[in-house]
Amino acid sequence: MPDSPRPTNIRSRIIGVTMLVAFIMYLDRICMAEIVKSASFAKDIALGEKETGRILSAFFFAYALLQVPAGWASDRFGARSTLTLYVVLWSLFTIMTGLAVGFASLLVARLLCGMAEAGAYPTAMAMVRKWIPCAGRARASGMVALGGRIGGTLAPFLTIWMVVHMGGWRTSLWIDGTAGLLIAFLFWKIVRSDPQTHPGVNAAELALIGRPKIEPPLTGRELAHALKNFTKSTSLWCNSAYQVCVNIGWGFLVTWLPTYLKNNYKEVTEIEGGRMVTCVLALGMAGQVAGGWYCDWATRRFGLRAGRVLPVASAMLVATTAYACLPFTTAVWPFIACCAVVSFCTDLANPAMWAFMGDVGGRATAAAGGWGNMWGNLGASAGALLFPWLKAHGGGDGKYFVFFTLASAMLLAGLVVLPMNATKKLLPDAR
Repeated sequence: MPDSPRPTNIRSRIIGVTMLVAFIMYLDRICMAEIVKSASFAKDIALGEKETGRILSAFFFAYALLQVPAGWASDRFGARSTLTLYVVLWSLFTIMTGLAVGFASLLVARLLCGMAEAGAYPTAMAMVRKWIPCAGRARASGMVALGGRIGGTLAPFLTIWMVVHMGGWRTSLWIDGTAGLLIAFLFWKIVRSDPQTHPGVNAAELALIGRPKIEPPLTGRELAHALKNFTKSTSLWCNSAYQVCVNIGWGFLVTWLPTYLKNNYKEVTEIEGGRMVTCVLALGMAGQVAGGWYCDWATRRFGLRAGRVLPVASAMLVATTAYACLPFTTAVWPFIACCAVVSFCTDLANPAMWAFMGDVGGRATAAAGGWGNMWGNLGASAGALLFPWLKAHGGGDGKYFVFFTLASAMLLAGLVVLPMNATKKLLPDAR
């Protein structure tokens, strides 16, 4: 290690390149919501509303099922190798999506893409735990998640722009996949799984991090023990219920909002709709940054337990109010403003939930993060299928049924987190 009195700042590079990974992950994830409504796609592959719902749901379903196994692989083999592999795989499957010729091949490609992306955020949670001390964990988590939200925010506009100006929907996916392969190479070059093994980290930076020990990998037997603890943890079940509810609410913004705008506001063109969705998700970017500071402040002010819960519960209360206003909103920009508030509040709560996983997960942080994400993405998968059903059975245009259901999901999300306790670890740290 370099012997210098001034601390190196490798941890910032680690967070920065992980933000890039989150960026391309969300770009690849959200692009399909724009692609399926484009004229270019409709010319090649004709899908009904139910088939479109299945395609959008397929990603989240596969993403959910592989969360815990992919998280455990990170705990077992290290973040550097596993996350690099995940990025390479989902980038190749994104390119494969651009080769689809019908519903079946498109469904398979999206299932594979969801499986490959499953380990990304659980691995990132484990990296933040190892590289960032507890006092700054929420802010660091917020920055990594911010990378995802930047990708998600730009995805609607960038996707439609590439579809319109660069040769159609297939080309846009090939470009996204190629960019992912380049980011995978950059991640491999910069990242090490443990601070102690990074050649650029000096003793002063290790002291700032807290002189973490190199932990033994999580074995299969220890994973079984951890899973047993997961099923007994009230806090983790509360977190899981929150993930289900909030992703039902937030999932509307990244799956059906583009189509809703197109069908209900005839004056909104494809490009304008993409810009509007971008505005909605852009406010979430601010929420990630603000949420990190809010959570770290609340933790210092009220302690670890209340400091992780307060940002989540307060954010969900505001999101509930915004969704409850939508049935009474007729003009397009007030509608977009309410959706933007939901986006901001969802992301305001996100750093606290990431930090909570690092607090309680110990050496099984990635597996624990995968457990929570699994339930969240089952919620997102259900939400993608739920919207057409609510619309069809809600009477009239179904908007009251739809948006009051989404408001109820957000309200329940804010209530179920109240018993969570970040001071109770699921698996002890290595001695």
